[in-house]
Amino acid sequence: MSGNTTAEISQENYEHADLADLLKQYYKRLFPTKLFCKWLQYGEDNASKKYLGNREFSFTLKDDIYIRYLSFNDHTELEKELVKKVPFKIDIGAVYNYKPKDHKTLQTGVFKPMEKELVFDIDMTDYDEVRKCCSGAAICGKCWPFMTLALKILDAALEEDFGFNHRLWVYSGRRGIHCWVGDESARKLSQPARSAIAEYLTVIKGGESQSKKVTFKGNALHPSISRAKKLVADYFENHYIEDQDMLTSAEDQKTMLKLINDDACREKVETLWNTGNLSNKDKWKRLRQVVEYKFNGEMNVDEIMFQYVYPRLDVNVSKGLNHLLKSPFCIHPKTGRVCIPIDPKKADEFDPLSVPTISQLFAELDASIDSSNDANDSIKKGEDYLKTTLAPSIKIFQTMIKGLEKEYLQRHREDIKVKEETGAW
Repeated sequence: MSGNTTAEISQENYEHADLADLLKQYYKRLFPTKLFCKWLQYGEDNASKKYLGNREFSFTLKDDIYIRYLSFNDHTELEKELVKKVPFKIDIGAVYNYKPKDHKTLQTGVFKPMEKELVFDIDMTDYDEVRKCCSGAAICGKCWPFMTLALKILDAALEEDFGFNHRLWVYSGRRGIHCWVGDESARKLSQPARSAIAEYLTVIKGGESQSKKVTFKGNALHPSISRAKKLVADYFENHYIEDQDMLTSAEDQKTMLKLINDDACREKVETLWNTGNLSNKDKWKRLRQVVEYKFNGEMNVDEIMFQYVYPRLDVNVSKGLNHLLKSPFCIHPKTGRVCIPIDPKKADEFDPLSVPTISQLFAELDASIDSSNDANDSIKKGEDYLKTTLAPSIKIFQTMIKGLEKEYLQRHREDIKVKEETGAW
């Protein structure tokens, strides 16, 4: 394919065009490079370029060629390299004490990661033991609510329990979600502190050989768990039991029965389940009645619900400073979908199967070029993404960036004031 304009990718050839050709045009026309770099600068003075310049990028090229320790001083350098190398995947790493591209010139042990966003990775495959509609990379409308629930629970905990205000939630492009916490306090966390937060948010513990993986100690739930319980119980009782057909098969019944702590109680529930033709909801209702009466409370019932639907984190992603995570606005090579930001306030409305694909975006861009749309006339050069269904996702991204810049300016003014008052200039 020759030429540089989107229009040269003909409508009928979108689905058959080589992904590398489409990606080259995507990085030229639609990838929000300026905003992307603005995000990773975190309000830093453009003249210094240290914060962005010391950030590690990794490109995965066609045929799984993997390049680490790339770094760029500004959006122009990044865009040039994106168009030149046409990565099928972009990963973002830590901010180092030296430019990553120069790491081979440094003495051993000198090159170190200094800070990075606190990140979280939730993957649908970790739910395969508790979802029945799909498995592996497949997703559908019945199992995606696992991700919606995880987003809601973790977003509330990050804000209310830790005071983090700048949380960017991103669809992975296929079967999961990521969260980037951009507060300065989060970016500067030590590895032990990251591990502590990841452990705090981890409720399901134990390997495949362990049946019961959730145990709440004491007579009262931790406030964070109590807050999450409202979401867990609503989803579990009103959707999960029926949508996943969880108590129909003998094997699934046996799996849940193992989670009841008392032998006599377990046997009674099993007897009730085998009496009459009960629906899945009725079976769950009988279990609740028996267990709550036996234990004079809901603790064991809560543990069962949490084990099935509470968020399952890849804690290693959150703990490590040098761990890489897929960039927002990547194109997933298997689905062609964009890794777009998700508005946590509208999490229930998000449908991964309606996320735009790279070919769809080009079709929309061509349509906007062919039409005489006055609204498009005011769009600045380099902002063609606003002519496509990427626009709402870009606005979410912009809102998060504005919040970060506002906080940076406020903190900077306070630093100046302190220096003036103490004579530290």
